[in-house]
Amino acid sequence: MTSGKVSPATDEGLTARRFDDLAEALVGVRSVEQMKSVLRDLCTVAELDAMGQRLQVAGLVNEGVSYQAISRQTGASTATVTRVAHWLRYGEGGYLAILKKVRK
Repeated sequence: MTSGKVSPATDEGLTARRFDDLAEALVGVRSVEQMKSVLRDLCTVAELDAMGQRLQVAGLVNEGVSYQAISRQTGASTATVTRVAHWLRYGEGGYLAILKKVRK
């Protein structure tokens, strides 16, 4: 008997293809309203909230706000703040690209 859980893709090639397909699909979205619809259909409310929280945290880290203050202001754990700060500084530039676009 199975637990009913869907096992993750164990083949890294399959995971990479899925990631590429997702990125290509998202790039094809042409409006904020369409993106909202795609995200709402694709993600749970909790996932959307977590992504929004991470973006808010990234903005505050980028402004130099202390991790404790960010945690208090956003409700994010200090572990989440630290993780976001790490990817903001050492990641692939995604957070900075989004923050730059949002601040226009």
